[in-house]
Amino acid sequence: MSPPLVLVVNGPNLDKLGTRQPEIYGSTTLAQLEDRLRVKADELGLAVDFFQSNDEDELVKAVSDAPAKGAAAILINPAALSHFSYRLREALAGTGLPVVEVHISNIHAREPFRRLSLVSGVAKGVIAGLGVNGYTLALEAIAGMVGVPQKGARTT
Repeated sequence: MSPPLVLVVNGPNLDKLGTRQPEIYGSTTLAQLEDRLRVKADELGLAVDFFQSNDEDELVKAVSDAPAKGAAAILINPAALSHFSYRLREALAGTGLPVVEVHISNIHAREPFRRLSLVSGVAKGVIAGLGVNGYTLALEAIAGMVGVPQKGARTT
């Protein structure tokens, strides 16, 4: 039996991680983050598939196609699309999959326009402000949501 698949979606400008505003977003590149998440997913008994785009249409399509590709959950950092993309919100809601939203910075402590996330209303959980570590925490939460038994967990 194959492990549950998590689609990890990164929105606009996240391809520039490590070089774009490292004082806010850190020095970890997207490739390094993906490598870290592959290791964590394997530890948790999950599989991961990654998608990043700066194009809203491509992101909406990737999210909409997730159930047909066998995804059990979606981990998403919608970036700027958090604040204005009703299309992305509706695509996420339409999948019927558990969604965990991640933001590297604390969007609630930044400019007023960043404080509203349309995606949060359809997410099972939101992690913000913990840097790229938020992604690994999101994977841990997703493992529980999709019923992956955790090592050391009690069974009755």
